[in-house]
Amino acid sequence: MPPPSRRDEPLVRAIGTLALAAGIVNITIGGGIFRLPSIVAASLGPAAPVAYVVCAAAMGLIVLCMADAGRRVPLTGGPYAYVGTAFGPYAGFVSGILLWMLGSFAGAAVATVLAASIGLLVPALSGRMTPVTVVAVLLFWSLVNIRGVRLGARLNTIVTVAKLLPLFLLVVAGPFFVDPANLQWTSAPAAATVARTSLILIFAFAGIECALVPSGEVKDSQHSIPRAIAIAMLGVTVLYIALQVVAQGILGTGLATATTAPLADAAAISLGGAAQSLLLAGAAISMFGNLGGMILAMPRMVYAMARDGALPRGLAAVHPEYRSPYRAIAVQSVITLVLALSGTFERLAVLANVSALALYFGCALAAWQLRRLDAAAAEPGILARLHGAVPWMACLVIAWLFTGVTAGEWVAFIAVLAVGSLIYALDGGRRARVATAS
Repeated sequence: MPPPSRRDEPLVRAIGTLALAAGIVNITIGGGIFRLPSIVAASLGPAAPVAYVVCAAAMGLIVLCMADAGRRVPLTGGPYAYVGTAFGPYAGFVSGILLWMLGSFAGAAVATVLAASIGLLVPALSGRMTPVTVVAVLLFWSLVNIRGVRLGARLNTIVTVAKLLPLFLLVVAGPFFVDPANLQWTSAPAAATVARTSLILIFAFAGIECALVPSGEVKDSQHSIPRAIAIAMLGVTVLYIALQVVAQGILGTGLATATTAPLADAAAISLGGAAQSLLLAGAAISMFGNLGGMILAMPRMVYAMARDGALPRGLAAVHPEYRSPYRAIAVQSVITLVLALSGTFERLAVLANVSALALYFGCALAAWQLRRLDAAAAEPGILARLHGAVPWMACLVIAWLFTGVTAGEWVAFIAVLAVGSLIYALDGGRRARVATAS
């Protein structure tokens, strides 16, 4: 894999710090937070915020690694480029497969919940019309992103603001209706339960790795990427914990059974039917925007792997007018559609989470390796030692979260990696030709 300094991107650098932060928030706050409070409450009850804190702490270490790697490798592909630059083509290929799995499974999972949410708002679009809804949404975002990254990033920013307003309403007004008795612990949660619940919550926090895929289109990436990550993750963590506490305080034990729309149910009890409808609409807008962010980000993953010879070269084609990877956008949209119509939210979410943890582990190691290779740019004194310890702390936390993965989930995950590795082994000729051309 050629070093970053010798690899030019034909794409346009048009994404600034705030647009990238909005993209991270847009992808991170998708369908998960509208469903997961019920799942977390069923496992931990009033102690649910513990899982959010654990997950946020783990993600904090992970995003520090990504921010450090991102400012050193400003290439399209995000974590795929970080790991590939640090450890070579095969490691990059594996991270690319992990990132693609994460984005594809997560996008498909959100698409299934989006169709159900739209069906609640518009009954005529439920049932047999669900596939039509999914097709229409994916087609819309595909056409938008084919028209260029500027339009896609601008619309993602607008949708991000629109999706946050109903959530802020619940966070601001909901505490006035909280019953303190609903927040009292009856017992301390078991470590194994916290690990499994935190693993599930990764789905709600995942998104940075996908949003960073268009790094080759970020302006002043050395400064924009770390700043955008910090802004987005701090805001998302505070919002998630506030929503869980408010929903638990309003619904009490009923939160665990409110499996369809827990936040909307909390809004209905506290603020009335109009607020419930607003939260349902907000959930649909949120997931709609999440898919838009995925269709902006994940085709760049396909593009990057095709650029490097890991996929057919034709998928790296850039539109002559809009400078967008239009073939990769079309292919990724079709894959997301097929997965959405063939899976369920829970199954797709868990597969996405396992892929995310494995990818995060690779990013942590890549951050350490890139820092070692670029020792001249390291900070002096104690700051360098602190930053040098972060990747290993992240690895330890990820290893603990892996204890929540079941045997069946490991089998499915390893099977996909094995198939990908076989394809890599059989496709060495094309990679050699691409490397020679580079």
